[in-house]
Amino acid sequence: MIGDALLIALYAAVGAGAAGLVGTAALRLLRNRSVTLSLAVVAAVTVAAMLAGTLLVSWAMLLSDHDLWVVTTVCAMAAVVSMTVALVLGRRVVKGSRALAEAARALGDDGRFTPPAAAPTAELAQLSRELAATSARLTESRERERTLEASRRELVAWISHDLRTPLAGLQAMAEALEDGVVDDPGVYHTRIRTEVERMGTMVGDLFELSRIQAGVLTLAPTRMSAYDLVGEAIAGVDALAREHGVRLVGDGVDPVPIEVDGREMSRVLGNLLINAIRRTPADGTVAVSARRQATGVVLSVTDGCGGIPPEDLPRVFDTGWRGTHARTPPAGAGLGLAIVRGIVEAHQGRAAVSNVPGGCRFEVHLPAAG
Repeated sequence: MIGDALLIALYAAVGAGAAGLVGTAALRLLRNRSVTLSLAVVAAVTVAAMLAGTLLVSWAMLLSDHDLWVVTTVCAMAAVVSMTVALVLGRRVVKGSRALAEAARALGDDGRFTPPAAAPTAELAQLSRELAATSARLTESRERERTLEASRRELVAWISHDLRTPLAGLQAMAEALEDGVVDDPGVYHTRIRTEVERMGTMVGDLFELSRIQAGVLTLAPTRMSAYDLVGEAIAGVDALAREHGVRLVGDGVDPVPIEVDGREMSRVLGNLLINAIRRTPADGTVAVSARRQATGVVLSVTDGCGGIPPEDLPRVFDTGWRGTHARTPPAGAGLGLAIVRGIVEAHQGRAAVSNVPGGCRFEVHLPAAG
C-alpha cells in the first residue's frame, strides 16, 4: 500500500511539474503583456497540473475508460471555472491599473492626484495611498517654493529701494564736496560715514542670511549662563535705547545654563532688542527674560510697539518682512528677524512671536543644556 501511494505521488509530481515548467515558460514569454493573460496562464497551469498528474496516475494504475472520462470531465469543468474567475479578476485588475495610471498621469501634468474610487487589490490600494501622500508633499513643496520666490522678489525690491536712497544721497554729498559748495564739510563726512555703515550692515545681513539659507552656518556651542548672555546683549544696545528714550529691563533673567554659540546667539538677542527698541515709543519699556521650562530654556523680548496685526503674525520671521513701516529707514531691510529664525533653528530651537497688552513678545525656545 505504501509503495502504491509513493508511486501515485511520484506520477502526480511528474505530471504537475511538467505543467508547471510549461506555465513558467509561458509566463516568461507573456511578462510584458496584460495581467489578465498572466492570471489565465496561472489558472490553466493549475488545472493542467491536476489533469497531467491524474492522466499519468490513470495510465500507471490502468484505470477504466469510464473512470478516466469522469476525472477528465471534472478537470475540464474546473478549468472552465478557473479561467472564468481568472479573466474576471484580470479585467478588474487591469481596469484598476488603468484608472491609477490616469490619476498618476494627472499628477505629472498638473500636480494634482485624485485616487480612484476603489482599488481591486491591496497592493494597488497601497500604491494609491502612497501617490496621494506624494501629491500632498509636492503641493506643500510648491507652496513653499512660491512663498520663497515671492519673498525673494519682495526682498530684491526692498533692498534695491534701500540701497538706491543712500547711494543717491552719497552721490549728492560727494558732488557737493567736490564742487566746494559745502560750508561745513565735517557734517557731510559724518553723514557719509553713517550711510556707509548702514549699507555695510545691510550687506553683512545679506551675507549672514545667505549662509543660513545655504545650510553652511557653522556653530561652536559652549556652555554658558543665560544671565551672562542677556547681560552682554543689553549692554550692546544700551546706547541705542538711551538715544530712543526706551528703558531696558532685565529683571526676569534666571542664571540657567544653556549650550549655544555665544556669538550667534548674541546676534539673535541683539536683533530682537534693536527691533524692539526701534518700534517702542519714547518712555516705553523693553523687557528681557530667561526662564527654564520642562523642554528647555525660553528667552523672550517684550516691547511696547502696540502689537502686530494678527494677519501679519505668521509672516514676521519671513525674509523681507518689515511690517507697516516697511519704507522707513529704521526698519532696515527686513532681514533681522529672518536671521533670528535661521540661527535659532540651527540650534535645534524655534522662534515665536505673540501679541501682549501694549506690544508683542518674541520668544526663543532652546533645548536644555546637556
